[in-house]
Amino acid sequence: MFKKILIANRGEIACRIARTCRRLGVAVAGVHSTADRDGLHVREIGQSIEIGGAPAAESYLRIERVIEAAKSVGAQAIHPGFGFLAENAAFARAVEAAGLAFIGPTPEVIDRLGDKALAKHEAIAAGVPVVPGSEGASEDAARIEQTVRGLALPVMLKAAAGGGGKGMRVLRTLEGLAAEIESAMREAKNSFGSPALIVEQMIEHARHIEVQIVGDGQGKVLHLFERECTLQRRHQKLIEEAPAAPLAPGVRERLLADAVRLGERLQYRNVGTVEFIVQGERYYFLEVNPRLQVEHPVTEEITGLDVVELMLRIAAGEGLALEQAQVQLRGHAVETRICAEDAAANFLPSTGRLAYVRFPEHGVRVEAGVDSGSEVTPWYDPMIAKLITHAPTRGQALDRMALALDEMSVFGVVTNRDFLKKLLSLDETRDASFHTRLIDERIAGWNLGMDTQRQDALAVAAYAWLMQQRAASPAGVWSSAALTGWQMADDGVGLAPIPALHLHGAQGSAAIRFAPLSADGTLRLAVDEQTLELDLRALGDGRYLAILGTRRFNVRVVTDGVAVHVQDEAGTHSFEALPYLSYISASTEASGELRAPMMGMILKVNVKAGDAVKAGDVVAVLESMKMEMRICAEADGVVESTHCTEGQTVERNAVVVRIGKAA
Repeated sequence: MFKKILIANRGEIACRIARTCRRLGVAVAGVHSTADRDGLHVREIGQSIEIGGAPAAESYLRIERVIEAAKSVGAQAIHPGFGFLAENAAFARAVEAAGLAFIGPTPEVIDRLGDKALAKHEAIAAGVPVVPGSEGASEDAARIEQTVRGLALPVMLKAAAGGGGKGMRVLRTLEGLAAEIESAMREAKNSFGSPALIVEQMIEHARHIEVQIVGDGQGKVLHLFERECTLQRRHQKLIEEAPAAPLAPGVRERLLADAVRLGERLQYRNVGTVEFIVQGERYYFLEVNPRLQVEHPVTEEITGLDVVELMLRIAAGEGLALEQAQVQLRGHAVETRICAEDAAANFLPSTGRLAYVRFPEHGVRVEAGVDSGSEVTPWYDPMIAKLITHAPTRGQALDRMALALDEMSVFGVVTNRDFLKKLLSLDETRDASFHTRLIDERIAGWNLGMDTQRQDALAVAAYAWLMQQRAASPAGVWSSAALTGWQMADDGVGLAPIPALHLHGAQGSAAIRFAPLSADGTLRLAVDEQTLELDLRALGDGRYLAILGTRRFNVRVVTDGVAVHVQDEAGTHSFEALPYLSYISASTEASGELRAPMMGMILKVNVKAGDAVKAGDVVAVLESMKMEMRICAEADGVVESTHCTEGQTVERNAVVVRIGKAA
């Protein structure tokens, strides 16, 4: 076994790999970018080398800097994790050329399987059914367009060097085809270093099933059963399970056999995942991910095996001592990906400092890349943690996950926690009648905003804010229990006639009026025109018992500067709290200003001063967290000025383009 390895990754996967290494007595070191200097993985690993700037291209994707870091700390091997350089054959070769061990498949296998087009050829040679489409990858936009036009819609464009659901888009119309191909190629180039695409028929209303394989590189290949990855949005997996939900008779056995046969043909070394699209009794090969998968924990939970340990032992030359008969199923496991993104705002990535983070502590496996105080930046994937539950049955594992999400709190950025809870509650999830397009087809009809019990959350936030003011200044303006915020007559029921506080949240704003605080801690307050009586009783660790009329319920409340965060049974709410007279209405925003929805890099500027634009025209393209976001004109007009250039990093809400009225 190795004495020391370098982990060439960040976030939760770097922390997870380090945990197995320490259990095996293997020392670890890490790498980080300037944006990750204070990251959790840097602190947990304990030794880390800064290798470049915030963009991945300036740090985590710099092969020579990673290898230099490994040598400088005396590492014998490098584990790439997933993403970044994990499927880069040139990196694997450079690692081996430097006299280090690459903890993963051979460079040759990465070349043959990491490229989707080559992987398809290998599957055909192994007798595995494949999806109809192009025979190879192409960087010729005209050729790609010709292939698309030769297939029946819908058609899927895939980045040949892609993975993890990135670089994929479905075409349901030929309108704007050239622009879609150009955007897909640019996204593939930015994310994976190659603009090459393959084109495939879209198999509708199917399930996404993958098989975990492990091989010794000498022809011995085993499967560790399959995983269900059907619940996904725009090809991004959200909830994974192992084993898969019930399949048609005989399908599981054939899937497992095909995956192993493909691995044996390639004399596969280390771990990999063979992915399939399943439609009833039929299935088709999709791709092979020659690396560790994000969802590997569910496989570990049902088999009792440590997949990272298997990777380390094989790379260290210990071979694969395990036999197929020793791989046994134990119950059912479910994983949810916790991402910093706002479902109510079309899943816009959310960045900022995490004021408070708390994950479940009992009966749930947590793989986290952040803690309280961490900074979520726009430079990397928005996934910040994973929750994994394990139980004797599928239903019990799903129930435990629903409870785990209730117990989780992340304040400071918007997460997909509440959206995941909705997915778990769907009938299609519970009875496994789902398909990969379920979310995309149904999401338009879902109310993803937090409007349920909004008045309750506002009242709790106002009470917490008032108590914070009193605690922060015992002899100050808010110290008197009789103070309502204004030294004026009340409105006849004890409430000040003029608001003292303004709370602004994602669902709008509210003016708050206070009455004097009662001796028993009860506070009468008005949220806009609704009068409520509330008491908050501390339970510890930010938890409170809220007593509102005849109802009692638990809430978690955290104040952070002018922000007040409330988590109740309806979801997570964040408010900006300002003394009422300090509030400046959003109606004063300058007209015609198009702003960056979040921090990121400008990829393209399509207009210049004097250009006429129509509503919906794309004036600029922004990249953040590996996603392209189009900034569009909101109305017809003329460009007055541009305030960004291609390659420039802009802050959230920065003015990108100003548009005036058309003459």
